[in-house]
Amino acid sequence: MAAAQEEKREEKKFSIWDLPDVPEKLPPHLEFARTRVQCNLDAPVHTESITYSGAYASMRVDNSVQLDFFQEKFRVEVKRLTKDDMEFDLIGIDPSIANAFRRILIAELPTMAIEKVFIANNTSVIQDEVLAHRLGLIPIAVDPRLFEYISENDSPNEKNTIVFKLHAHCKRGEPRLTVKTKDLIWLPNGSEYLLEGQNPDSSSSSKPKTYTSFSCSQDSLPEFANNPISTLPDITIARLGPGQEIEFEAHAVKGMGKTHAKWSPVATAWYRMLPEVVLLEDIEDEDAEALVKTCPVKVFDIEDIGNGKKKAKVARPRSCTLCRECLRVGEEWEKRVSLRRVKDHFIFTIESTGALPPEVLFTEAVKILEDKCERVFSELS
Repeated sequence: MAAAQEEKREEKKFSIWDLPDVPEKLPPHLEFARTRVQCNLDAPVHTESITYSGAYASMRVDNSVQLDFFQEKFRVEVKRLTKDDMEFDLIGIDPSIANAFRRILIAELPTMAIEKVFIANNTSVIQDEVLAHRLGLIPIAVDPRLFEYISENDSPNEKNTIVFKLHAHCKRGEPRLTVKTKDLIWLPNGSEYLLEGQNPDSSSSSKPKTYTSFSCSQDSLPEFANNPISTLPDITIARLGPGQEIEFEAHAVKGMGKTHAKWSPVATAWYRMLPEVVLLEDIEDEDAEALVKTCPVKVFDIEDIGNGKKKAKVARPRSCTLCRECLRVGEEWEKRVSLRRVKDHFIFTIESTGALPPEVLFTEAVKILEDKCERVFSELS
C-alpha cells in the first residue's frame, strides 16, 4: 500500500521544462540584444556582451562557449593585403579575443630598434638627445626572429646588436643638406669606435677593443649574405645648414613595445564591429534622394523601381562610420533607418611600420596568444 502511494506521488511530480509555453530558443528581441548593438541617435544600446552560460537557462538556451560550435562559426577573411597594411574580418569571436590580438600586436611583438647612439660630432640645430630619440623611432627592415635579446650582463655581439654609422657634412657655400635614413651605413663587423683608454696607434698585436664584441661579420651569416640590413630609406633625420656636421654610431637591439613605443612593429592596429544598416520601411522619391545626399560615405544608393519611382537601398553598409547623419534627416527617421553593429564580427586593420609584413605580424600574434594559453594550462595542471 505504501509503495503504491509513493508511486502516485512520483507520477504527480513534473518539471517546468515540460510546460508547453517554455521556448527552446531566444525570442527575437533577446536574440537581437545578444548579437547586435543598436546605435540610436542619442546613444548606443545593448553594448554589453552576455557571456554567462546560464543567462538564458529559463528558456532552455545554453549560452556557454562550446568548442565545436566555435570551430564551425569562427573564420578569418582577408579583405585587403598590401606591403604595409592588411584588413581582414574576424568572425565568431568575443571582443576580448579581438582586443587581445590588438594589444599583442602593439606591445608584445619584438622588433629591432636603435637603443644607443654614440655621437662623435653634432653641430646641427638638433640637440643630441632629440637626435637620439628620432633615430630610435626609425623602423629597421630586418626580421627580429633572427636576433636574441640582450641583457645587462651580455656584451653586444653579432647575435644581439646591429650597428649603423652616419657622417654627413654640409660644406660652406652649398645649399642645405637633408640627411635621410638612406645615409645610414650598416657595419656588419660591429662598432668602429674604440673604448675609452684604447690607443689606436698602439703596437700591441691584439685588436683594440670597441663598443661591440663581434666574433664574425654579420654579412658572413647565411641569413644576411644576400639580404643586407637596412632601414626605410626616405625618412628625414636632420637638415644641415652650411658648415654643420653630424657624425655618430647607432646600435640597435631587440625589444618590445611595452618597454618603449619604438619597438612596436605596427604604426597602429585597430578593429571595429561590422556595421549593419537596415531600412525599416521603403523610402522613396524625395525622401530617398535626401537620404542618399546626407550620407558622407555614400552608404545608400538610388534604385529605379519603374513608373518613374525611385527607392533608396543600402549599397555599401561596410563603409558606415556611425556618424548618424541619416538619422538627422528629419523627425521620426529613427523609425525608418536602423544602424547596428554585429557583436561577434570585427573588421581588423594592421598597419606595419615596415619591419615585418602585416600578415607575418598577425601570425606571430596568434603564436604569442597560443603560448599564453599553454602557460595558463600548465600552471593550472
